[in-house]
Amino acid sequence: MGVPKVVVDVMPKPEILDPQGKAVLGALPRLGFEGVTDVRQGKRFELQVAGDVTDEVLAQVHQMAETLLSNPVIEYYALRIEQDA
Repeated sequence: MGVPKVVVDVMPKPEILDPQGKAVLGALPRLGFEGVTDVRQGKRFELQVAGDVTDEVLAQVHQMAETLLSNPVIEYYALRIEQDA
């Protein structure tokens, strides 16, 4: 069994403009990719922690996400646990 890691995905809130996502959306048809109607660009953080991923560890990661990894005014985040193969 692999080492667990906590993944934090950070995305702009839906009401916030996403110029990077719009640039990608505009480039896709020029590169021959059709059918994509919207693109939002975000950030992904992978945190390996010492020991088990307990509720206390997840609470600390929530604090990290709220204070450092995201800007809560314009972004939201989601946490999940992934297991390396």
